[in-house]
Amino acid sequence: MPSKSPIPPLGAHLGYWLRFVSNHVSYAFARKLAGKDVTPAEWVVLHALYGERTVAPSRLADRLGLTRGAISKLADRLIHKKLISRVDDTKDLRAHTLALTPAGTALVPMLAALADENDAEFFGGLSARERAALERALKCLVARNGLKSIPMT
Repeated sequence: MPSKSPIPPLGAHLGYWLRFVSNHVSYAFARKLAGKDVTPAEWVVLHALYGERTVAPSRLADRLGLTRGAISKLADRLIHKKLISRVDDTKDLRAHTLALTPAGTALVPMLAALADENDAEFFGGLSARERAALERALKCLVARNGLKSIPMT
Protein backbone atom coordinates (compact mmCIF):
# COMPACT_ATOMS: atom_id res chain seq x y z
CA MET A 1 0.00 0.00 0.00
CA PRO A 2 1.56 3.32 -1.07
CA SER A 3 1.98 5.86 1.69
CA LYS A 4 -0.04 9.03 1.43
CA SER A 5 1.80 12.30 1.32
CA PRO A 6 0.92 14.48 4.27
CA ILE A 7 -1.28 17.41 3.40
CA PRO A 8 -1.39 20.64 5.35
CA PRO A 9 -4.47 21.42 7.43
CA LEU A 10 -7.04 23.79 5.94
CA GLY A 11 -5.96 26.48 8.38
CA ALA A 12 -2.53 26.52 6.76
CA HIS A 13 -4.03 28.24 3.71
CA LEU A 14 -4.63 31.99 3.68
CA GLY A 15 -7.56 31.44 1.35
CA TYR A 16 -9.25 29.40 4.06
CA TRP A 17 -9.03 32.27 6.56
CA LEU A 18 -10.05 34.86 3.99
CA ARG A 19 -13.12 32.81 3.04
CA PHE A 20 -13.89 32.08 6.71
CA VAL A 21 -14.01 35.78 7.59
CA SER A 22 -15.68 36.78 4.33
CA ASN A 23 -18.48 34.25 4.76
CA HIS A 24 -19.24 35.46 8.28
CA VAL A 25 -19.11 39.15 7.31
CA SER A 26 -21.30 38.54 4.26
CA TYR A 27 -23.80 36.36 6.10
CA ALA A 28 -24.24 38.91 8.89
CA PHE A 29 -24.74 41.70 6.34
CA ALA A 30 -27.24 39.61 4.36
CA ARG A 31 -29.25 39.05 7.55
CA LYS A 32 -29.28 42.80 8.25
CA LEU A 33 -30.42 43.53 4.68
CA ALA A 34 -33.11 40.86 4.86
CA GLY A 35 -34.76 42.95 7.57
CA LYS A 36 -35.22 45.61 4.88
CA ASP A 37 -36.30 43.06 2.22
CA VAL A 38 -33.14 43.61 0.16
CA THR A 39 -30.51 41.08 -0.93
CA PRO A 40 -26.78 41.88 -1.07
CA ALA A 41 -26.92 41.87 -4.88
CA GLU A 42 -29.86 44.30 -4.84
CA TRP A 43 -27.93 46.51 -2.38
CA VAL A 44 -25.03 46.72 -4.83
CA VAL A 45 -27.37 47.86 -7.61
CA LEU A 46 -29.15 50.38 -5.39
CA HIS A 47 -25.79 51.75 -4.23
CA ALA A 48 -24.57 52.05 -7.82
CA LEU A 49 -27.69 54.00 -8.82
CA TYR A 50 -27.55 56.35 -5.81
CA GLY A 51 -26.68 59.89 -6.85
CA GLU A 52 -27.27 59.12 -10.54
CA ARG A 53 -30.18 60.54 -12.47
CA THR A 54 -30.52 57.54 -14.77
CA VAL A 55 -28.16 54.77 -15.88
CA ALA A 56 -28.41 52.48 -18.89
CA PRO A 57 -28.60 48.83 -17.82
CA SER A 58 -25.66 47.96 -20.09
CA ARG A 59 -23.52 50.67 -18.45
CA LEU A 60 -24.53 49.45 -15.00
CA ALA A 61 -23.66 45.86 -15.97
CA ASP A 62 -20.22 46.95 -17.19
CA ARG A 63 -19.59 49.04 -14.09
CA LEU A 64 -20.51 46.17 -11.76
CA GLY A 65 -18.89 43.41 -13.80
CA LEU A 66 -22.20 41.63 -14.32
CA THR A 67 -23.98 40.27 -17.36
CA ARG A 68 -26.82 42.24 -18.87
CA GLY A 69 -29.10 39.33 -18.00
CA ALA A 70 -28.13 39.52 -14.33
CA ILE A 71 -28.81 43.27 -14.28
CA SER A 72 -32.16 42.69 -15.97
CA LYS A 73 -33.21 40.14 -13.31
CA LEU A 74 -32.05 42.38 -10.46
CA ALA A 75 -33.80 45.37 -12.02
CA ASP A 76 -37.03 43.41 -12.36
CA ARG A 77 -36.91 42.47 -8.66
CA LEU A 78 -36.17 46.05 -7.60
CA ILE A 79 -38.92 47.42 -9.85
CA HIS A 80 -41.35 44.95 -8.29
CA LYS A 81 -40.28 46.26 -4.86
CA LYS A 82 -40.81 49.82 -6.16
CA LEU A 83 -37.19 50.77 -5.37
CA ILE A 84 -36.17 51.55 -8.95
CA SER A 85 -37.99 52.38 -12.17
CA ARG A 86 -37.36 51.93 -15.87
CA VAL A 87 -37.33 55.18 -17.80
CA ASP A 88 -38.07 54.84 -21.53
CA ASP A 89 -35.83 56.74 -23.93
CA THR A 90 -38.02 59.19 -25.85
CA LYS A 91 -35.67 59.12 -28.88
CA ASP A 92 -35.10 55.36 -29.07
CA LEU A 93 -38.16 53.36 -28.04
CA ARG A 94 -36.06 50.19 -27.70
CA ALA A 95 -33.81 51.77 -25.06
CA HIS A 96 -34.41 52.54 -21.42
CA THR A 97 -32.52 53.56 -18.33
CA LEU A 98 -32.83 52.72 -14.66
CA ALA A 99 -33.35 55.18 -11.83
CA LEU A 100 -34.01 55.04 -8.13
CA THR A 101 -37.53 55.81 -7.04
CA PRO A 102 -38.02 58.17 -4.09
CA ALA A 103 -38.42 55.07 -1.87
CA GLY A 104 -35.15 53.64 -3.23
CA THR A 105 -33.36 56.95 -2.74
CA ALA A 106 -34.55 57.11 0.87
CA LEU A 107 -33.55 53.49 1.54
CA VAL A 108 -29.93 53.66 0.34
CA PRO A 109 -28.59 55.73 3.28
CA MET A 110 -30.30 53.33 5.72
CA LEU A 111 -28.67 50.36 4.00
CA ALA A 112 -25.31 52.16 3.98
CA ALA A 113 -25.66 52.59 7.74
CA LEU A 114 -26.22 48.82 8.04
CA ALA A 115 -23.04 48.25 6.00
CA ASP A 116 -21.14 50.58 8.32
CA GLU A 117 -22.60 48.80 11.35
CA ASN A 118 -21.59 45.42 9.94
CA ASP A 119 -18.03 46.65 9.29
CA ALA A 120 -17.82 48.04 12.82
CA GLU A 121 -18.97 44.72 14.30
CA PHE A 122 -16.37 42.69 12.40
CA PHE A 123 -13.45 45.08 12.09
CA GLY A 124 -13.97 47.45 15.00
CA GLY A 125 -11.57 45.41 17.15
CA LEU A 126 -8.70 46.19 14.81
CA SER A 127 -6.48 49.16 15.49
CA ALA A 128 -6.40 51.89 12.84
CA ARG A 129 -2.98 50.59 11.79
CA GLU A 130 -4.21 46.97 11.53
CA ARG A 131 -7.27 48.02 9.56
CA ALA A 132 -5.18 50.11 7.15
CA ALA A 133 -2.72 47.22 6.69
CA LEU A 134 -5.57 44.78 5.98
CA GLU A 135 -7.16 47.17 3.50
CA ARG A 136 -3.80 47.74 1.74
CA ALA A 137 -3.15 44.01 1.53
CA LEU A 138 -6.60 43.27 0.11
CA LYS A 139 -6.38 46.10 -2.43
CA CYS A 140 -2.94 44.86 -3.43
CA LEU A 141 -4.38 41.39 -4.07
CA VAL A 142 -7.23 42.89 -6.11
CA ALA A 143 -4.80 44.88 -8.26
CA ARG A 144 -2.21 42.10 -8.60
CA ASN A 145 -4.85 39.58 -9.69
CA GLY A 146 -6.73 42.02 -11.95
CA LEU A 147 -10.02 41.52 -10.12
CA LYS A 148 -12.78 43.68 -11.58
CA SER A 149 -16.27 42.44 -10.75
CA ILE A 150 -17.89 43.62 -7.56
CA PRO A 151 -18.67 40.89 -5.03
CA MET A 152 -22.43 40.41 -4.85
CA THR A 153 -22.89 37.95 -2.00
